Amino acid sequence: MHTDEITQKVSDRYAKAANMGEQMCCPTTYDMGHLKTFIPEEVLKISYGCGTPAGLKTVQAGETVLDIGSGGGIDCFEASRLVGPTGRVIGIDMTDTMLEIARKNATTVAANLGYPASNVEFRKGLADAMPVEDSTIDLILSNCVINLAPDKRKVFQEMYRVAKPGGRFTISDIVSDQMVPQYLVHDTQKWGDCLSGALTLTDYMNGMSAAGFLGTHLMKFSPWRVIDGIHFFSVTLTGYKLPSAPTTSLIRYATLRGPFSRVMDERGTTYQRGIPQAISTDDVKLLSHPPFVDHFLLTADPVVLDNRDPRWTAVFPAQAPCTWQGHYALLAGPFIEATDDDHHIYRRGEPLEICSKTLVVLETEGYHPHFVVLNRAGDRVSGEAVTCPPNEGGCC
Repeated sequence: MHTDEITQKVSDRYAKAANMGEQMCCPTTYDMGHLKTFIPEEVLKISYGCGTPAGLKTVQAGETVLDIGSGGGIDCFEASRLVGPTGRVIGIDMTDTMLEIARKNATTVAANLGYPASNVEFRKGLADAMPVEDSTIDLILSNCVINLAPDKRKVFQEMYRVAKPGGRFTISDIVSDQMVPQYLVHDTQKWGDCLSGALTLTDYMNGMSAAGFLGTHLMKFSPWRVIDGIHFFSVTLTGYKLPSAPTTSLIRYATLRGPFSRVMDERGTTYQRGIPQAISTDDVKLLSHPPFVDHFLLTADPVVLDNRDPRWTAVFPAQAPCTWQGHYALLAGPFIEATDDDHHIYRRGEPLEICSKTLVVLETEGYHPHFVVLNRAGDRVSGEAVTCPPNEGGCC
């Protein structure tokens, strides 16, 4: 299908859903009890998404927030509450029916929040050609919309264009663990279901990096559907557009604390646990952001760490037999490559089969936030436990 045809069919599908009150299938977890206190039912009943990007302690008071694919306005109205009356929210959508509903309810939401006037503006536009000025947005939100755009590369570039230096994004979307085949790509129904246009997690995160964003990392993950062996799942990701102005800092070195034994960032810099690495001022800006700051010791002088230092962290697998249960781990940032203490090398977005011992390791506090774990076993697994020979780098 031509990209214009895809766009029109998706718009028609969502306009019909809004008119008919149809519930679109996505793994959304809105707190409707909270939202009902200030958002009208007309908006809530047509709210489609696969995450809650505005509700993850993402929005800050006084900011300018952009919501790509704002629909009936649910995320814009929640952002409006969070930025407060001094902040500003812009929603863009391509469907006239959605825009009409959102605009009609904006004044009601403002009154319910006690604002003198609405701080939300809804504009008609496409995600790959946004009617927004350059470098004006503190925070970009989007909820299960970018996968509907035929050219994600343009969308990511537009996001980077409109973000302020020092700005960021928090977006929820559907991705897959492997490339979507052509017979699904050309299935019109599944475009509207947020399936046919899904990128792999690798391509999605690489697209953000190619646009200029850094530090893209996982905030939340939820499995959704499996079709013909392809796992579709929801991720909420955050990343940064670093400020361009130079900063004065005494920090000159970064030492990886762990629990990874080695990591590589999006610029290709490799850090070994415990060994100080000279860094630039841009590196300081990035490593000072979450979740990097939890993994590094940033110092003016080089500091070496070893396992006797309480700041040094590691999680070792149990010295016991393991089983294969069908689990696969996908590194979801903020690094493009990382190694654990059982010699597994994880590459961003690429599924790696793991045994039961490694699963336990990845469920610990230091590892868990950075991984999507899927189970590809179609039937109950009944394999026997495996005992790994010593000094051979683990079972998997």
